[in-house]
Amino acid sequence: PPDWNEELQAARDLPQGSLEERLQRDKAVLQQVNSAFVNTVMQGAETVVDGFVEPVNGNPGDPAFLWGGLYMSQGAFRGLLYGVNAGPQESPHRRRLLELLAHAAKSLSLQRHVVLAPNGHQVPLFTSVDAQGLLGADGRFYLLDVLRSFPADANFCPEAQTESCTVTGEEESNETCNEDENKNDCIKEGWPEDYHANTDLPRSFPHGLCRLRPELMQAFSQHHCQFTQRVRELLDENGGFEECATSDSRATAAVRAACKDVGSVSDILFEMRFNPNVFSPSTSTKLQERLLREAAAFIITHQIPAFEGCLHNSEAPMDGATLKNALHQRGINLRYLGHVVKAIVQSEHKEHLRHIMRTVVAEIFIRSTRRVFNSFLQGVDVPSLSAAVSHFLSCMLVPHFPPTSVGEDTKKKSRRRGRGAGASESTPWSTLTGAELWNLVCQDAAETYVFDSLSGPNYLVEHYGLQKLSLLREFCLKTGLRLRDYSFDNQNKAPIGPEDIINMIPVVKHIHMPTVDASKVYQAAQLSIQKLLDQAHELLKEAVYLYGRACDDLHPEAGYCHTLLAKVAYLQGKTAEARSVQLKAVVISERVLGFDHPNTIQQYALLGVYVYAGGETTLAQKCFLRARLLMLTVHGEDHPYTATLDNCLGLVLAEDQTGQFLKNAVRLNTSFFGPTCEQTALSQHLLAQWMCSKGDYRSAMTHEKEALTAFTSLFGEDHPQTRCSKDFLSTITKQAVKVERTLRQAGAECTEAT
Repeated sequence: PPDWNEELQAARDLPQGSLEERLQRDKAVLQQVNSAFVNTVMQGAETVVDGFVEPVNGNPGDPAFLWGGLYMSQGAFRGLLYGVNAGPQESPHRRRLLELLAHAAKSLSLQRHVVLAPNGHQVPLFTSVDAQGLLGADGRFYLLDVLRSFPADANFCPEAQTESCTVTGEEESNETCNEDENKNDCIKEGWPEDYHANTDLPRSFPHGLCRLRPELMQAFSQHHCQFTQRVRELLDENGGFEECATSDSRATAAVRAACKDVGSVSDILFEMRFNPNVFSPSTSTKLQERLLREAAAFIITHQIPAFEGCLHNSEAPMDGATLKNALHQRGINLRYLGHVVKAIVQSEHKEHLRHIMRTVVAEIFIRSTRRVFNSFLQGVDVPSLSAAVSHFLSCMLVPHFPPTSVGEDTKKKSRRRGRGAGASESTPWSTLTGAELWNLVCQDAAETYVFDSLSGPNYLVEHYGLQKLSLLREFCLKTGLRLRDYSFDNQNKAPIGPEDIINMIPVVKHIHMPTVDASKVYQAAQLSIQKLLDQAHELLKEAVYLYGRACDDLHPEAGYCHTLLAKVAYLQGKTAEARSVQLKAVVISERVLGFDHPNTIQQYALLGVYVYAGGETTLAQKCFLRARLLMLTVHGEDHPYTATLDNCLGLVLAEDQTGQFLKNAVRLNTSFFGPTCEQTALSQHLLAQWMCSKGDYRSAMTHEKEALTAFTSLFGEDHPQTRCSKDFLSTITKQAVKVERTLRQAGAECTEAT
């Protein structure tokens, strides 16, 4: 079997002197090593589950396996276990490892700190005390338990509620605080006022790996960039900026005071660093504890409200995957989903954010159900797997689903499909009921997310507008299930039977290897797209070439690059090129992300725009209808992006079908954005044009007046869109008057004739 570590390190050690060498290295890492490793992991997991591999440890309760150069065992139920004592010993290898860690710590915003050895010797560290540095047989340095090198999340460290008064930091003095006198100050330092009462934080979490994301650390550091403003304020307090700027002593004092106020680790320049060992047993520093409390509170007080504020657009998250990406971009971990729900409920725009509320609640439900499902599967033997999984899904989707007993008919079907004799009537999994499953799910959601509004599938459908189909899709994606068929129509029959379970594919979490040169060119093109469109077009073509060389375009970033290239080509009037490139972007998105991924839906919509611009109306209709069908499957109709698709369909479909889509777009946009929003005004304008073409001038005037009011309030009287709306309203008003006069004259003539 291959030595996967050696394969990976050998690929990473390839020369990188020229562009051609870097492309060859990226291709080797991506395709020859990473992809092969992920495929081997999937095959190994299936082989182990099917019982074709003998355990190597002889422990039936916790077996371990070796297959294909991989060591596989069941993960710890509540996270990784720590406590390996490897006493630090001074050696040239350790000093070399510290040099490498010092280089990495700067980009990761990790602070250099010290711990005391049993003999009183101070040992410098950059990572967690639990991390182990190893010198491999190949001469390379390795670091285990990298995750704990990130700073702890003080919101989920109950010991963070009261500040430790023992200080053992390299940058801290040896001052101590009197416990009786300063207890209240110690509790409050770093937390906002009434923080604990309003948020119920800090609290414990089911696992002990609650760490701050790098995106949060970056956002928190940027938020503290009021450093220069604070320096100026201090200079103004000491006699004015101009006078103090020439005084070394007062300027230096102002810089030092500002550094202290914002929590900088240096007293002469702004630099934010975090200590990964804060809130660890017996090791703490006063300043770093305060800094981490501020960073943890920053998620609740700034990041979640900012996340809520950026959702007022048509490209809001549609499912769990896009919601996770949106949260992670702001450094918000998924354990804060309950707090996101709370923020939406308390928001004055909660009615406009109901699609986000629906997505967040669905994600909480699916993640809690998946944990219950993982425990449920441990007591199921392989021959009964299909029946057990179908029974679990029925309990999940049908309220009060009763326990099942597997009869002879099911056994015969299982034997015909080669799945053994089926399950007996006494199997433990068959006694699970819908009520018991929902109790377990509600308990997990309350424990993990502090969310207790899951009372049954019908409640989710009626109260939040969730679709059972969307829930089933999310569950299958997260558990690797493949289904043949399902039915939600018959209330007297299980929606999913054993014969509907085709397979269960291992879901492998792995890192996405970057393509450095292609990413740099792509980012440069994004910066040029605002003013230098021709330059951006050339850079995007170069990036597409580099992605093709490194990963054969089968990479998410390659798909995004193709999409942007198609947009630029379309803006330049190159419709044929935009159509060709966008068609490739659709294929990449389907193969890399999935045929029903929200990004694929958006790619189909863009393809419809480009082919319609090229005169292919029928193909454009198919693209928009395909996107809308997928949208209804993934989320449902009640989403702002559905209004965008309906507007497009209203423009490309035949006249008889146009009206229903345009009216639905107006209804959705008004519901989500209000009557004076730009999206609503454009929908009103399109609907007015259609009604005018149908001869309904009175309704057309009503809708165009709404559009004109919105355009005027948004852009003013002199904006081209406002003038266009005003001219159109004037035109249809004249036409309406002309038609009315004609009808009156015709009526008068008829009266005279009679």
